[in-house]
Parts: sequence; C-alpha cells; structure tokens
Amino acid sequence: MKKKIVVLTGAGMSVESGLKTFRDADGLWEEYPVQQVATHEGWEADPTLVTNFYNMLRKKCWGVKPNEGHRLVAELEKDYDVTVVTQNVDNLHEQAGSTKVIHLHGELMKVCSSRDVDDPRYQIQLSPDNCEVAPGTKAGDGSLLRPFIVFFGEAVPNISVAAEEAQTADIFIIIGTSLNVYPAAGLIHYVRPGVPVYLIDPKPVSAGSGVKQIMKGASEGMKELMGMLRA
Repeated sequence: MKKKIVVLTGAGMSVESGLKTFRDADGLWEEYPVQQVATHEGWEADPTLVTNFYNMLRKKCWGVKPNEGHRLVAELEKDYDVTVVTQNVDNLHEQAGSTKVIHLHGELMKVCSSRDVDDPRYQIQLSPDNCEVAPGTKAGDGSLLRPFIVFFGEAVPNISVAAEEAQTADIFIIIGTSLNVYPAAGLIHYVRPGVPVYLIDPKPVSAGSGVKQIMKGASEGMKELMGMLRA
C-alpha cells in the first residue's frame, strides 16, 4: 500500500505562474478593498462590482499555466497516495495532473446560486471560451449567480474533510502559505505525532518544532523535497 501524502498549498504555490497573491504588498487587496469584493456584505451591496471582479480574475487565470511546483506535486502520485488541500481558487493543480484536490476557499471557475451556494444543482463550471458572467444572470433557482468562492466571514465547508485527510497523512507538506489564515492554518494540528512535516516557502514561517522548512519557492523547493523523499 502506498504511503499517504497530504499537501497543503497557499497563494505562494501559484506566484511563479504569474498569479498575484492577495496579501502581499502588491497583492490584489491593494487594488480592490476586500470588503467590497470578498464579503457577503460586499456582494449584497454591489453584485455587479463583485461579478466583474471575478470575471477579471478568471481571464487572468486562464492566461497562466501550472509551474514546475504544481507538476512535481502531481508527480508525487507515481509513488504515493496524494491529496492536495489548497487555499487557492485557481485550478492549476488540476491542470498539472493532480487527481484529488480539495478546495477550501471555493473554485474561481465555478459560479453558483446566491441563495444556496452549496446546492450542486445550480453550480456551473465555466470554460476558457465562456468564463464571463453577465451581471444580473440568474441561477436555476431564480437567485443571482455568484462566484463559487468562500467569502470572508462564511463557513469553510471542506475544512472537516481536509482535517480527516490530515489525520491520515504519513507525510505532510506545506507549500506557499504563511499559516496565518484560519481555519486552513489549523490543519497542521491534525497531523499525527511523529509524521514528517515539510514546509516550502522562501520566507521564514513559524510552524512549530519538528517542521523542516525549505526556504525556496514552490518549484525549487519541490525539486529539493523530491530528492529528499527519494533518498
């Protein structure tokens, strides 16, 4: 039986692909106030602004490709049972070939009912040639179509699924996250004692004792980690 690897990824995973992080100095929150485009209150106040903001993000996302880090995470599946838990709303892990991806904060390439976000009957997968949603477009239940994104202040439906995965990990890998965003940052506490934990990030991250940090970006860090795992 293959060993189980759980990989937790954050915004730093996709930076090398050309996607801005939200929180860094030149991130998207510098350009767009979070209260306007990523809260339920912002959606209620101006759904047209929010719809157009995510239309813009989708266009950017379809213009980028997975980086070497994404591809190496997918390559782990040759030797391990791998689950990727991502805080990112892009689909670069899937594009790179990862087959089991849990999205904690939603999926940019989907829209859904604004009355019941989690009702699968009204979730729509968008495509590269049809990635814009006209403001005012309705879902099948008559409510406005909204981004399938977990807004700030909303529950994170997949966190319990991700926690169960973390509990079963034989190896836990963290890539490109500061471990400041909860509840995702708390997943490390579900890892069983004695399980190796590796953290790839070019900046120092406070992750507790026993965590081996590789202070490199996603691609170079994954290359180094792959060598360590094969040794």
